[in-house]
Amino acid sequence: MLQTARHAHLRPLVRSSARPLAAALLGATLLAGPAVAREAGFAQAEWAQDYSSPTTMQVHRSSTPILSPDTIAATEAMVEKYRSIVARGGWQAVSGAAGLRVGSRGPAVAAVRQRLIVTGDLDATAGGAGVYDSYVAAGVKRFQARHGLSQTGQMSPATQAAMNVPADVRLRQLETNVIRLRSYSGDLGRRFVITNIPAALVQTVENGQVVTLHAAGVGKIDRQSPIMNAKAVEINFNPTWTVPASIVRKDLIPKMQKDPNYLTDNKIRILSGGQEISPRSVNWNSDEGTRYTYRQDSGADFNSMGVVRINIPNPHGVFMHDTNSRGVFGDDFRFISSGCVRVQNVREYITWLLKDTPGWDRAHVEQAVESGQRIDARLTQPVPVYWTYITAWATPDGTVQFRDDIYKRDGVNVPSTIEAPTPVASAASTQPEVFEPGDEEN
Repeated sequence: MLQTARHAHLRPLVRSSARPLAAALLGATLLAGPAVAREAGFAQAEWAQDYSSPTTMQVHRSSTPILSPDTIAATEAMVEKYRSIVARGGWQAVSGAAGLRVGSRGPAVAAVRQRLIVTGDLDATAGGAGVYDSYVAAGVKRFQARHGLSQTGQMSPATQAAMNVPADVRLRQLETNVIRLRSYSGDLGRRFVITNIPAALVQTVENGQVVTLHAAGVGKIDRQSPIMNAKAVEINFNPTWTVPASIVRKDLIPKMQKDPNYLTDNKIRILSGGQEISPRSVNWNSDEGTRYTYRQDSGADFNSMGVVRINIPNPHGVFMHDTNSRGVFGDDFRFISSGCVRVQNVREYITWLLKDTPGWDRAHVEQAVESGQRIDARLTQPVPVYWTYITAWATPDGTVQFRDDIYKRDGVNVPSTIEAPTPVASAASTQPEVFEPGDEEN
C-alpha cells in the first residue's frame, strides 16, 4: 500500500526514527512546530511557531475556514497566478538536493534557491547564490509548511519530490479544487465541522471563523473515508466497541492466527447468543470465527475508540472518535483507519460540539470521561459535519497549499512525495497493537 502521508503537522512527544513532523496547514492554515498538548495527562501534539524568518515569509495561522467564500476567491486568484507561472515556463526540476542543509554548497543549492524564488518562498535578493544559508533554510521550511511536509529546513527526498511536481500539474490541481470548493458555496450553517481528508485535519467553524483545529487519522487507501455531509447528533462517553464483520475477517482472525492472546490482551470478548465464550474454543483456521460477535470493553488505555465516540448518522456507517493510540497524531502517515476519523484533542472538540447543549461545559465533559461509565449526551442542536477532499487551496493572505492526492481523485496524476514507507512515532508504543473502528457497524 502506498505510504505517502505527509499531511501531518505535529511533532510527536515520544520520538522514534520518524522524521520530525511538519505543520500541516488546513484551509485556514496554520504553521506548527514542536510543542506538546497537556490534555488530561495524555501526551498529544499541539501547535506553536517553530522558526525565525522575516514575518512576510512566514506561513501564518488563519481563521478563515477552508470552506468559505474567502477561500474560493483566494484559490481562484491563485489559479490565475499559476497560469502566469506556467506561461513563463514553470520551474526547473531539482536534482541531487536531498540531504542539503545549512552550510551546503554546490549547483544543487542554486537550483533549490531558484525553485523557491519562483513560488515566492524565498526573496530573490536574500543571501548568497551558492550557499545553503539560513535564508534558504527558512524558504525550505516555508515550502514544507505549504505542502504538509516536515519543517526541518533541510532538503529531504519528499521535499525534492514536491518541488519537482510540474507547474502545469499544480495548476490543474488548483483548477480541480476550485470546482470542489464552489460546490460548498451555499449556507453551511452557523456552526459546522470540516474534515479535510487529504490534509488529515478537522476544523470547527462558528460564525465564519475557525474555532479549533485538530489533527486526524483518516481512512487507508484501501479503506477510504467517504466524502459526505452528515450531522453530529450524539456523544458516547466511554463506549464499548462491537467489531464490524469486515474487520473481523480482515484483521481480527488473522491476528488471532498469529497471537492466540490477542483478544484477551485487548479486552475483546466473544459473544455467541449473548453468552461469552473462550477464544481457545474457536478454530481460528476455519471460518468459525466469522459466526460470533466481538465486543471490546470500554477503557481509555485499550479501547480502539478511546473515551469518546461522536455519532454522525450516515449510510456509510462511519463516525468520529478518540483513540487509545494518541501517538498517531504525531505521525507523518495518518491514513490509518478503516474509514472512520480519529480526532486529536477530542475533549476540546466535543466541548465545542456540546456548547449549545445545557449542562455540558468542559468540566462536565471531563467528569463524564473520568467516570469510566457509559454516558450518552444528545446535542440540542445537531451540528453539520462535512467530510471533504481538498488537495489544493489558497488562503486570503495569498498562501497556496498542496497535499498529496492520496485517493487519486484529482485526475491529474500528481506524483506522490513519499514513495517509501514512512516510519511512525506510534510504532514505539508499548501498547498492544490494535485495529481501528471501521466503515461497517454490526
